[in-house]
Amino acid sequence: MVGRGFSVPRLDAETVAELEDRARLARGAVLTMTTLAGSGHPGGSMSSLEVYLVLWTFASVDPRDPGRPDRDRIVVSHGHTSPGVYAVLGQAGFFDLDDAIAHFRQAGSPFEGHVERSVPGVEWGTGNLGQGLSAGVGFALASRMTGLGWRTFVAMSDGEQHKGQVAEARRLAAKEGLSDLTVVVDLNGIQISGRTADVMPVDVAKDFAADGWGVIEVDGHDVAAVYEAVAAAVADRDRPVAVIAHTVIGKGVSFMEGKAEYHGRALTREEYRAAMEELGLEPALERYEPARQAAAVMQHCRPQERPPRLAVRPSRPAEDFLETDCRSAWGAALEDIARQNPAVPIAVLDCDLASSVKTEAFARLRPEGFVQCGVGEHNAATVAGTLSISGVVTFWADFGVFGADEAYNQQRLNDINATNVRLVLTHCGLDVGEDGKTHQCLDYVGLFRNLFGWRVVVPADPLQTYRAVTALADEPGNVAFAMGRSKVPLVRTQDGAAYFDDAYEFQYGRIDWVRDGGDGTILGMGTLASSAVSAADAMRAEGVSLAVGIVSAPLDLPEDLALTLSHSPFVLCVEDHHWRTGLWASVAEFAALRGLSARIVPHGVRGYQGSGKAGDLFAYAGFDAAGIEGVVRGLLDA
Repeated sequence: MVGRGFSVPRLDAETVAELEDRARLARGAVLTMTTLAGSGHPGGSMSSLEVYLVLWTFASVDPRDPGRPDRDRIVVSHGHTSPGVYAVLGQAGFFDLDDAIAHFRQAGSPFEGHVERSVPGVEWGTGNLGQGLSAGVGFALASRMTGLGWRTFVAMSDGEQHKGQVAEARRLAAKEGLSDLTVVVDLNGIQISGRTADVMPVDVAKDFAADGWGVIEVDGHDVAAVYEAVAAAVADRDRPVAVIAHTVIGKGVSFMEGKAEYHGRALTREEYRAAMEELGLEPALERYEPARQAAAVMQHCRPQERPPRLAVRPSRPAEDFLETDCRSAWGAALEDIARQNPAVPIAVLDCDLASSVKTEAFARLRPEGFVQCGVGEHNAATVAGTLSISGVVTFWADFGVFGADEAYNQQRLNDINATNVRLVLTHCGLDVGEDGKTHQCLDYVGLFRNLFGWRVVVPADPLQTYRAVTALADEPGNVAFAMGRSKVPLVRTQDGAAYFDDAYEFQYGRIDWVRDGGDGTILGMGTLASSAVSAADAMRAEGVSLAVGIVSAPLDLPEDLALTLSHSPFVLCVEDHHWRTGLWASVAEFAALRGLSARIVPHGVRGYQGSGKAGDLFAYAGFDAAGIEGVVRGLLDA
């Protein structure tokens, strides 16, 4: 058997014969697991089998140590072909193939209908088509930034080439010169609705070539030809290469070949027996049925891959943050992190907004880590995800409406894949100002509320922004920092000192109580926190004592909030956010889950606003100090 690494240009006859027999056995495993489960995608699994065999047999991976840091990365973008992936990985020894066959698509099993990272050998959970190439680009960039030098291989379908994200990824790979990235496209010409050429014609080879890729076309069922093409791609040190593998859906079983219905339909038991006979294999359903009925499934669990640790010392005094905005403070934090950690791989992704999202200083300081993705937010989100689980501290800064709203599904898949992205969302809320309705990201908390693993930080002023970013830069898991566009005054104590001064230590989930009072409570979030404080101070001069708490982590409220809810006459939630899904929703949920009776009042955005200076928009919506005072007076009089 030829060794790993695609180090020789072609296979010997003995190796070819062995791979062909393994492909036949793998087809039997695909049909057995899908028929047993009564669902799945056997057709595409069978058309991709020779590609999978070549990649996992000859890439530099080790079934005995699937997490080896310098391993090659293999991404399967068309994750619905999981039966083919499991068949090949099981043959290779990553796990017991019998477990995959018996428990495919069964509740409690790691062998899901689409590939997930909980299965050894699977690098990225896919299934939403069009994202795998972006994942591969991220892995390839990480190989360069860490210096570990692995190769990245991406297997793709032809139907997903319709997707715009694929084009974004192709162009970034070519622009970055990712010559250690190889794509293999299973071009079987069939998708759910029929012939790919009828659904949406795409000239896959010409698209890759037009974007600067090398292109090699082969018979995708000829293992010798597939190997030679991939070996030639590996040897090409000038550019990324796409291998276009011409295949037949359902290959190996005559009545399945070329039939769109087998894209997503399991065989009947009669069809299964006929197919196994044609493959020269014994039917095996009865062998696996007892194990499936017992449902004793071994759980594979991939541990969280935390980012490298940083040595971060918040080194700037409060005076540096007077008369500035939170996004500039984020840029300062990023610059300090980069300066203080020259040996740590750090990536910052940009989508043509560096001057607005304040990443220019990092780009000058660490150009090797600055990745300009152009106007390609979907690709950037996924690239950030795979970078962040590959030994690279990863930031992506963008306007809220692009990084959260536009790339929501990509952020959802980052959540599923347990990544470590630091997403910095600027220009959030009405504070986007003159850009108007289309750019008003009013759901930057609400969107991430729908996900299970993301944390959200909405800092109140530039100084807290600086301290929050430096505190959480190397924490495991995904964190979104959301901030506005405008200059924000520092939050101050009653004696006039900066509240978030050098003695302040940011703690995720803590409410910072900047004012005490027994007549009512204002909870302020983000940009409007200083207006809430100003309103409370104005009313204190009239003898009204209001407590003011600054909430920077609206999705994770502290238990001590229960005491406030139990005793305060009212709690007013002030936020530059959709009133139903942000801070007020979190506080109401908190109270409901604990059976607390409290008067919790929303004061958030109730509709898209027009263009204008942020201060004018706030005043128009009642979010300035005078507007907040008016709401409080109404509550006191009720």
